[in-house]
Amino acid sequence: MTPKNELLFCALGGSGEIGMNVNLYGTRGKWLMVDCGITFADPAYPGIDVILPDLQFIEDRIDDLVGIVLTHGHEDHIGALPYLAEDLGVPLYATPFTAGLIRGKLEEEGSVNRVKLKVMKMNERFELKPFGVTFVPLSHSIPESCALLIDTPEGKVFHTGDWKLDPTPVIGKPASPEELKAIGDAGVDVLVCDSTNVFNKEASGSEASVRKGLAETVAKAKGRVMVTSFASNAARLQTLGQLARETGRKLCVTGRSLDRILKVSRQTGYLSDFPETVDPDTAMRLPRNKVLIVATGGQGEPRAALSRVAEGSHTISVEPGDTVIFSAKQIPGNEVAVGRIQNLLAAKGVEMVTERQAHVHVSGHPGRPELAQMYEWIRPELLVPVHGEMRHMMEHARFGLDQGVPNTIVQADGDIVRLLPGKAKKIGTAGVGRLVLDGDVILPSDGSTINERRKLALNGQISVAAAIGKDGRAIGRPQVKLQGVPVEDEREAFVADAVDAAAQALRSTKRGIDRAREDVRLAVRKVATQWTGKKPIVDVLLIEA
Repeated sequence: MTPKNELLFCALGGSGEIGMNVNLYGTRGKWLMVDCGITFADPAYPGIDVILPDLQFIEDRIDDLVGIVLTHGHEDHIGALPYLAEDLGVPLYATPFTAGLIRGKLEEEGSVNRVKLKVMKMNERFELKPFGVTFVPLSHSIPESCALLIDTPEGKVFHTGDWKLDPTPVIGKPASPEELKAIGDAGVDVLVCDSTNVFNKEASGSEASVRKGLAETVAKAKGRVMVTSFASNAARLQTLGQLARETGRKLCVTGRSLDRILKVSRQTGYLSDFPETVDPDTAMRLPRNKVLIVATGGQGEPRAALSRVAEGSHTISVEPGDTVIFSAKQIPGNEVAVGRIQNLLAAKGVEMVTERQAHVHVSGHPGRPELAQMYEWIRPELLVPVHGEMRHMMEHARFGLDQGVPNTIVQADGDIVRLLPGKAKKIGTAGVGRLVLDGDVILPSDGSTINERRKLALNGQISVAAAIGKDGRAIGRPQVKLQGVPVEDEREAFVADAVDAAAQALRSTKRGIDRAREDVRLAVRKVATQWTGKKPIVDVLLIEA
């Protein structure tokens, strides 16, 4: 698929799902990539933490890719770059804060000198022919989140990235209503827009409004206060730093991702007045009412600081009379993980405060009033919902039409859509998929390794080893070992039955070593099924003596 005198759009991730955002625009024989993010694994991927997009479609057209433009620094928009950017071999374009986060990731992977990272100014147009791109600052829960104004020979796109409207932002200066209206006045053909909070009837609210709720909660606390928030929310960090200073509490920040955000924020001119912090050991020696701790892990991440505190394996500890504030929205799918941590904290007698008990969090995505306002300013001819599950995008399309947007099209990962000229329509399909980061190795999510691991996790594994002579007869008794097979107290009896079955299979078979191996496998698995109702993986090793 080579784009001609037309404007094409194709999502390789982030449409029909929340996370792993990768969007492609094509025109005049060239492609532009917007964002390259990850998503996080669920129990369906045993042993996997990070899932990457499969970029085979654009890799097959790599000579036509002109660059990758990054809207902001959240993991679901930049997280795949350390693993995929070097192979793509094109420059990355980002604003200073986002570029700082990307640079740190590339340094960790040892590829910083092999990937071109170009730092761009906001509100200045640059060319990646045949595309022109301008970063337009918008509010979000991380500094320097930007929409992209993409102009092409076929028309203009306003690609929002993640955004909200915030009249009183704590950090940064988003585009004003007048500036956004001016963009609309100049003419925008297509609005590609965040759908995350389309079901919210209220606006998301200003980041500055959280300060009062946090201040009141900290003021009431008698013991230690621990606050967990998204590490990337530098504005929330600034608010917490100010509250620590005002309430006479020393500030302790714990968690690698928080350290990274603090470092990049200071390098790029943010958090310049952030108070000096103390380490966890010092924090634990201070009077309990004289410390405020900011920790990672509010989404239940098992290795994050909050989880380790809850489990009692961290330097920092909490006890009755202490307060833990969850200054973050619980992401759908994390309910069990978050509930586990909250139950552990409850057992310690800790008081917990979430957004249900106090105004300690606001979302970074637009509710319906904000979406309606953006339509009014930008006045697109076509709305393309992205960044949402199918239910979000379908509702976004309906809402846009109700608000007077002339046209809309709902697409999903892999759909190739002709946006311009004429009426938008699907014209083809790109292959899409998922890759998993397994240790240091990238594998297909539906490949043999992960499928085998799923089977192991579900059913367990049995190993059978036996020696056979040149005449094909067994020498001695087979050996059987098992893992994850649910026999518990009857393990010895089960193993004895499995050994007997293997020995009988070896005595009965007369059709060569390969057939003998399969007969033993089936015989032992039959025993396992009779005992447990499960079909474990059975590996057979036959050694010719």
